[in-house]
Amino acid sequence: MNILAPSILSADFTILGQQIKETEAAGAQYLHFDVMDGIFVPSISFGLPVLKSIRKASNQVYDVHLMIEEPIRYVEEFAKAGADIITFHIEAASDVREVIDKIHSLGKKAGLAIKPKTPVEAVKPYLEHIDMLLVMTVEPGFGGQKYMDECTEKISEARKLVSDMGLSTDIEIDGGVTKDNIHIPLEAGANVIVAGSACFNGDIGENVRELLKNM
Repeated sequence: MNILAPSILSADFTILGQQIKETEAAGAQYLHFDVMDGIFVPSISFGLPVLKSIRKASNQVYDVHLMIEEPIRYVEEFAKAGADIITFHIEAASDVREVIDKIHSLGKKAGLAIKPKTPVEAVKPYLEHIDMLLVMTVEPGFGGQKYMDECTEKISEARKLVSDMGLSTDIEIDGGVTKDNIHIPLEAGANVIVAGSACFNGDIGENVRELLKNM
């Protein structure tokens, strides 16, 4: 099943709860929550208090993407704040398996993310232990970037690896998606699509419906 995950990084925080409800009403199944620490990535976004306060805004699956160094430090807090899926970067954890096990021990789904320059092969030892693989299609840390065409091949590689291992792992992509190019990652094998500006710039309901129509 193909799933749309609007990223609130592009939302208007003065009316955040209202905008989240608009994405849900239009049919978006997930809500993507980008956490940046200013160390693993240059930007700082938002954290636990925001997640906790918006948890009651919708019944969507809250897809939390940790772009932070040594994510194991905060996994439990994000689980308690309302995350349903906790995804962290392979490049940011000194013990990847420990983080995966910690997420699962809290009753949450575990996702593993890779930057554009990290080879898909790097996730192979962990693939059977995770629920979702996130292939970044921009450099993590900033919204509004252009989709990196060279990442399309990585999506195909990831899907092939998942299939070859006999797994049903979700493959998520994040970065630069528009209604005009959303077919590219989908055709390459992704099934969870994060979209920020494409959802929140303009008429949210119309944007979400248009993206879903193209999925």
